[in-house]
Amino acid sequence: MENNTTSNEYVRGTLKTIVLNLLAEHDRMYGYEITQEVKDRTGGAIALTFGALYPVLHKLEQEGLLLTESVEVDGRLRKYYSLTHRGNETAVSKTNDLERFLEAVKLLLAPRNLATE
Repeated sequence: MENNTTSNEYVRGTLKTIVLNLLAEHDRMYGYEITQEVKDRTGGAIALTFGALYPVLHKLEQEGLLLTESVEVDGRLRKYYSLTHRGNETAVSKTNDLERFLEAVKLLLAPRNLATE
C-alpha cells in the first residue's frame, strides 16, 4: 500500500467483509476486478494488494462461503469467485456488524460537548 492509502491495519480487519460485500453486489468477480473495484470506489484511498486479497479469497472458499469457476480468457485461465447461499447470508451479517461498529467508533471519536456534561 502507498503512504496516502488507508492504513493496512484497518483494511486487514475489514477485508473479509469488503470482499463478501462486493461479491454480494456482483454475480461473480475475479481477483484483479476486486482490487480495481475497491480502488475505484474509494478514489484510491484503499488499494488492495494481491498478497492480502488472495489469502482471504482462499480462506472464504475453505469456509464454504465462495465458489470458484475457472474460465479461459485470451488463452489464460481466469478464476472467478461467487458467493454460496451461506456466503450471501454471511455477507449481509458481516456488513451489518461492520456498519454498527463504524457507527460506534464515530461516537467514540466525536468531540464531547463539554457544555452538556
